[in-house]
Amino acid sequence: MRRNLTFFGLTFVLFSSSLSAQKKIPSKGEQLKLAQTILADPKLKYVDSLARQVIKEGFNAGSGYSQIWARDLNTFIETALEERPASDVRGAILLFFQMQQPNGEMVDGYVLKKDFTWHDDTPYYSKNAPDHVGFKNTVETDQETSLIQLLGKYIQKTKDYSILDESIGGLSVKERIQLMLDYLKRERFNKTYGLLWGAMTADWGDVQPHDDFGCDWNALSNEAIDIYDNAMLIIALQNLIEIHPNGAKTAGWKKFKKELETNSRHYLWDHKKQKFIPHIYPQHSPLPKGFDENQIHYHGGTAIAIEAGLLKRNEIKTVNRQMLENVRLSGMPSIGLTLYPTYPAGFFKGWMAAPYHYQNGGDWTWFGGRMIQQLIRNGFYQEAYDELQPMIDRVVKNKGFYEWYGKNDVPSGSGKFKGSAGVLSKAIALLHQWASETAE
Repeated sequence: MRRNLTFFGLTFVLFSSSLSAQKKIPSKGEQLKLAQTILADPKLKYVDSLARQVIKEGFNAGSGYSQIWARDLNTFIETALEERPASDVRGAILLFFQMQQPNGEMVDGYVLKKDFTWHDDTPYYSKNAPDHVGFKNTVETDQETSLIQLLGKYIQKTKDYSILDESIGGLSVKERIQLMLDYLKRERFNKTYGLLWGAMTADWGDVQPHDDFGCDWNALSNEAIDIYDNAMLIIALQNLIEIHPNGAKTAGWKKFKKELETNSRHYLWDHKKQKFIPHIYPQHSPLPKGFDENQIHYHGGTAIAIEAGLLKRNEIKTVNRQMLENVRLSGMPSIGLTLYPTYPAGFFKGWMAAPYHYQNGGDWTWFGGRMIQQLIRNGFYQEAYDELQPMIDRVVKNKGFYEWYGKNDVPSGSGKFKGSAGVLSKAIALLHQWASETAE
């Protein structure tokens, strides 16, 4: 829930896309044929071109959103750097650090004060950015890690290491990064499990149940540990190690990362079911009596866990098969399906109370596209190309990138959602890179 700014499209999409079954490792001839098919596919080129047009428009999350969000920009920054001046991207990143709070925490995002037009009873301000207002969905714990990943991608692509020494309010960006990590370990770290916690939400989502608004930590919140938050931190630490390998803090980052990897596998990976459990509840559970939450598969968090290197290749193959089966059973259009089965009707309040709405089983290219990227990076090229097709087809059909899709592929939310555009553009780039190398 984006501070009451999300709106819902009502266009009905009447088409279906098939997902092929997973196959054995293809021969060189089959790989060459696939590579040639990918390189000749006009839909991939069209969708990439359309994505670049959308991302070129600015760094806000999409149509209907005036705000710049760290978690969103993190997923389209690489394409943005190819379509916008690097100085513009640099400035957008530094503004996040200017909005950092005295306790070290980071906001979700920011807007100019003149664009602060929605009701929010907990705005964030900073003397380092007097013309802006920040906001934060405090049920989530991915703001700091999203910004670190965003910064890492910027440096890796531009080689602009000088941004780390940029001074903001008397502190360098490097120092402010450590303040963010210190905040997480002090305020959002469960020492018993050695893992980050947030409020109970649906997978990677930022809406808690039993609450009319759902985005702010309050008396209705339940402390919960999940794979998404912790995988995001593992990736962020890896980014820091790569961009600052000889820093004074690097040894500590490596140790912390290893502990998170060990604890994530130990406490959150269900070896028997070959899936991640949705949550650990250190205190009180919000679940209805008799409800087995571990029947639910979290697609988004699993994709991020693969990106964090938490699953072996055979496990990736297994969870991808599970996703495909979940898509078949649910009748939803793609592996962007947030989770399956959904939480019971009425478990979440408001319009998210219905199954297959928003984060309770909605289909989000924003995360499905990231799973496609991980399939490519782990050598599942045919699977990636096949499972990408429903996401590509609906962009072609709608001539745009919707925020999420409901039953029958009904598009909803922002019609120009840049997170969706960014992950598809990156997936297409990875496919084309592999195909070009294979076809040589």
